Amino acid sequence: MIPIRDELPTRRFPVVTVLIIGLNVVVFLFQTLLGGSSDRFFFETGLIPALLWGKVKPLQEGLNPLITLFTSQFVHGNFLHLFFNMLYLWIFGNNVEDVLGHIYFLFFYLACGVTAGLIHALVFPGSLVPTVGASGAIAGVMGGYLVFFPYARVIVMVFWGFSSSFYGSRLWCFWDSGLFCKLCMVFFLWSFPIMEGWPGLRTSVGLQWELYRVK
Repeated sequence: MIPIRDELPTRRFPVVTVLIIGLNVVVFLFQTLLGGSSDRFFFETGLIPALLWGKVKPLQEGLNPLITLFTSQFVHGNFLHLFFNMLYLWIFGNNVEDVLGHIYFLFFYLACGVTAGLIHALVFPGSLVPTVGASGAIAGVMGGYLVFFPYARVIVMVFWGFSSSFYGSRLWCFWDSGLFCKLCMVFFLWSFPIMEGWPGLRTSVGLQWELYRVK
């Protein structure tokens, strides 16, 4: 199921969302130009938990491991990794930016990415594999979208074998606590399963999808 667009208008142009997408694209093009040196680029800019916690020493001087909590958010493994992350950011990010404002949205986006990276590093503290991608930050944005627009209608593409259909999808959350608690809970439920590769957990707790066929 792939989101295509939502039906919520925005009051202002999503400057930060567009700039983040543009920066991710530029970084990916730079990676492509590196060719065989791209592996080194991943190790220099990706988040490596063992380096972050000081369990190992780098072979050569590079970025401070704390900086990679930010740089890793703008590096992607391949074109599809980049494409789907930016698709989700464009669909959900513009409305969240519209609510929060440009500056607060930028801080929110980066904070979600850093939090996701720290969770990953806490779960796998001895990992030497560089973690890259904006998935954690975008999961936080999607969580914010869910809180701000719990009854929003999103057009999604559903694949049935070799054919596909378009549906309108509504999703909502069941919590009635404060906004901060909702954001924290939604971010945890969405970002942690996505980061660690357990997508089946994403909609199993407190979330519900409702599909409508688009004629």
